[in-house]
Amino acid sequence: MKRPFILLLLLLLSGHSGAQDSGTRRGTDSVRVYFRQGESRPDPYFRENGARVRTFTERFRTLLQDPSRRIRGLRVTGGASPEGSTALNQRLSERRAEAIRQMVSGYFPHEFGWLSTVPKGIDWEGLERLVLSDEYMPYRHEVLDILRHTPEWLMCDGQVTDGRKRRLGMLGGGYAWRYMESRFFPELRASTLHVWYESEEVREAVKDTVYILPPEPAEAVPAPRERRPFYMAVKTNLLYDAVVLPNLGLEFYVGRGWSVAGNWMYTWLKSDRRHRYHRIYGGDLEVRRWLSYGRKPLTGHHIGVYGQLLTYDLEWGGRGYLGDRWSYGGGLSYGYSAPIGRRLNLDFSIGIGYLGGEYYEYVPQGDCYLWQATKQRRWFGPTKAEVSLVWLLGHDNYNGKRRSQIGK
Repeated sequence: MKRPFILLLLLLLSGHSGAQDSGTRRGTDSVRVYFRQGESRPDPYFRENGARVRTFTERFRTLLQDPSRRIRGLRVTGGASPEGSTALNQRLSERRAEAIRQMVSGYFPHEFGWLSTVPKGIDWEGLERLVLSDEYMPYRHEVLDILRHTPEWLMCDGQVTDGRKRRLGMLGGGYAWRYMESRFFPELRASTLHVWYESEEVREAVKDTVYILPPEPAEAVPAPRERRPFYMAVKTNLLYDAVVLPNLGLEFYVGRGWSVAGNWMYTWLKSDRRHRYHRIYGGDLEVRRWLSYGRKPLTGHHIGVYGQLLTYDLEWGGRGYLGDRWSYGGGLSYGYSAPIGRRLNLDFSIGIGYLGGEYYEYVPQGDCYLWQATKQRRWFGPTKAEVSLVWLLGHDNYNGKRRSQIGK
């Protein structure tokens, strides 16, 4: 008789415990504070840190005043981006986490006075999540493979021979690293305060119906708006500038290794007394295919197809050549654009094709110009030559340099 009674009592107690668990819901809240490169001091004006912290303190104050909710856990994590040494980034993440702990302790000294910190050093897990969420990330699968399967340091006979950062930095000639440096690394330079709490459901019986009031959801923190990359260039052909032929060109990267470029030139110099004419104006349109697709746009080897229109009047004291109707041409081009600065390239190009059109030959005589012949130009060969100074414009359109001495 005694044994069945004990079993019945255990069943009743377990049922009571289950009812208590079913009436409890768990929730989380957090606030994230971002830091400038190499810094551990919170800046309230940087990326709206101050507004996010104020909103969080209001939510947390409401949480403390709600008798149906109990705080179960608190934690501060600090992180850094991969640039710089491992030891330096570890210290930087420690200082960032401690800075947030001290900041929130000032608001709630009794709740956060004992709060511990968890410095991550380089936030590799956060970087993997960001890469995984970006479908347009160049070399995405290769980057994920390195993050998941390559140790931070590879040793041989006690010496570091390779590692995760080196492989990421060399992937795609550095283009994958620069892509992450501009889009993902700023997200890793942050500290996050996590709060875990439980909410007891309030039940009110009316007749035979039970109503459960759900806990108020935590206010969501809007994610920072992502800026899409934009690549364009303004350029001038230094060869034309050298022969007093001012010119200007624009080039727009349209994606997947393709760009569209347009160039215009204009000069009109004359001296009737000395019988000198130097008039040229016209331009060209070109569609380019960049052979280095997958790396830095508007940089590296390229091929293209172009079309030209121009008029001219050239005479330097002797026989003159007048093409007052449009001459036309087109051809195929090849070139290479080499970085020479953070936003400067030097583009070497040559085009081979056809140039045709009607022109007149004349000779000056006194105050007159005597017509000599009307001819048709039918030229096959080089029709275009460029040594252009290129100014890179647009978001993320720069020749990045890796920094290895300053922790980020």
